[in-house]
Amino acid sequence: MTAKIRSVSELHELQASLKEELQGDRTVITLCAGPGCVASGADNVAKAFRKHIEEMGLTDQVTFKCTGCHGFCALAPVVAIDPAGYCYEGVKKADVKDILERTIVGGEVIEKLLYVDPETGEPILYEKDIPFYKHQDRILLAENRQIDPDSLEDFLAIDGYSALAKVLDEMSSEDVIQAILDSGLRGRGGAGFPTGLKWQIAHQQTAEPKYIVCNADEGDPGAFMDRGIIEGNPHRVIEGMCIGAHAIGANQGFVYVRYEYPIAVQRINQAVDQAREAGLLGENILGSDFSFDLKVVMGAGAFVCGEETALIASLEGKKGEPIQRPPFPVESGYKGKPTVINNVESWTCVPHVIGKGAEWFSSIGSEGSKGTKIFSLVGKVKNTGLVEVPMGTTIRKIVYDIGGGIPNGKKFKAIQTGGPAGGCLPEDLIDLPVDFQALTEAGTIMGSGGLIVMDESTCMVDVARYFTRFLEEESCGKCYSCRKGTQRMRELLDDICEGKGTLDHLELLEELGETVNNASMCGLGQNAANPVLSTLRYFRHEYEAHITEHRCSAGVCAALIRYFIQEELCDGCHACSKVCPVEAISGEKDLEHNIDPDVCITCGSCIEVCPTDAIIIVSGSGEEA
Repeated sequence: MTAKIRSVSELHELQASLKEELQGDRTVITLCAGPGCVASGADNVAKAFRKHIEEMGLTDQVTFKCTGCHGFCALAPVVAIDPAGYCYEGVKKADVKDILERTIVGGEVIEKLLYVDPETGEPILYEKDIPFYKHQDRILLAENRQIDPDSLEDFLAIDGYSALAKVLDEMSSEDVIQAILDSGLRGRGGAGFPTGLKWQIAHQQTAEPKYIVCNADEGDPGAFMDRGIIEGNPHRVIEGMCIGAHAIGANQGFVYVRYEYPIAVQRINQAVDQAREAGLLGENILGSDFSFDLKVVMGAGAFVCGEETALIASLEGKKGEPIQRPPFPVESGYKGKPTVINNVESWTCVPHVIGKGAEWFSSIGSEGSKGTKIFSLVGKVKNTGLVEVPMGTTIRKIVYDIGGGIPNGKKFKAIQTGGPAGGCLPEDLIDLPVDFQALTEAGTIMGSGGLIVMDESTCMVDVARYFTRFLEEESCGKCYSCRKGTQRMRELLDDICEGKGTLDHLELLEELGETVNNASMCGLGQNAANPVLSTLRYFRHEYEAHITEHRCSAGVCAALIRYFIQEELCDGCHACSKVCPVEAISGEKDLEHNIDPDVCITCGSCIEVCPTDAIIIVSGSGEEA
């Protein structure tokens, strides 16, 4: 453990010695140990590396690290080798000895472990040349790949806590706030409120004490940006919070993190203990007159607690539900005192702004949206994972240049931004820049950064129903407009998906959606109709087809489709009838089979196993879906 650091000069001396000790001229092997890689066997790969490095006598030549998420989840597990810059994908336990013998000792590249460019068919040796990484501008995520998140020493060796030292040694609270204002940093948690302005208002409050909160209650389905940062670089979050606390005059802070993120909880708790022991949290930090400490609090999984006032209520031990604003938390928050709440990514940006300068940060991004943004890219896209790009990068570049496009020869249909309360954008907006203003004008939101890609097999009415049901279940129920409005919208969507809808349903959905968004108290309710309103705006023809033709073109809505076996293609192999869970398929072996539409539940099991592709989906109009 690092001994207590008593001054800025001691910190700089320690950083210099750690750089020499930990970096030096050794070969560094880093294994991504993010959740995706762990699920793909990274733990066993790590054990094999440690075992073989010792058995082969390479401990003086090789440093092996398990790191946070590298971002490229589709390649899991990922191994990077520095300083060469090699990247191996899909590494298994059986590959480890080969890597050490052939690459580390013998200098040979193992071609079967390299990423293969789908366009050229050629293997790519260097990580920086892989399209997924090449088209990103990785500032925050770059550090995940460099450090062992369990090691404070590793973090200090990449100049960790230098920005805090600069603040304590050279800058007043006003200087810090002005730097954040000049940088143009806006909150990354969804609303996009200017961070510097929020700090300035809190700084001006006379009430004491003041509080700092990190909102790590990431609840969007498919989103894992904050999780990736806390699991991979927890000390950078702490450093950002310390700087914010110094700026507004707070001595106590909280990290509110989801209970469902056990690794993140463990990592941030450990990092807090390490920082406190090293004198980077607690009394008179780095010998200054600034004192600040942190407490980690676990949330119980309520989506609404991502909203500031609901989060504060939960921190206070109350039911997690929002309250009317104003006053805003910066005026009256935790225990009625001034409270600044920013999300994980926002806090992580702060040390970079202070360390590299506001002008540097503001040079990245678009007119009203500065810096980079981390997105979780998921859904019907080849390269899934965490992506960091400058604000204003187009959807096309994210989906095609970084994401590799749509798999299985399918076509891009839509992308949802902003999580369950976000909106869906169609193909003709694929060149839209992803920033706060452009997304708002298009009828969606940035949110915390979830991007869900959809192809032609997606039914947009069903998508709207799925997210409306999610928001209905997650509504705290305090607002009648949100509680009953989401329920009624979901009921109308049920009717449409079940072939019971009328064209009047569409007018009612629009009226309900506007009411829910305009009359609800918090961010959940004020955006709850976005999935419905955006799909009605861009995909109204699909709603109309469901209603007037009883047809789901994507073949998703069970009530509007049936499965049909083409007699000329069926060879009577019995494969389909063996897997049918409701025994809807009849027919003698070696003779054509039939599906009883009254029994069939359209689960898709038969289509998956049919060797002759004899089973097709037929819409209500009798056409193939």
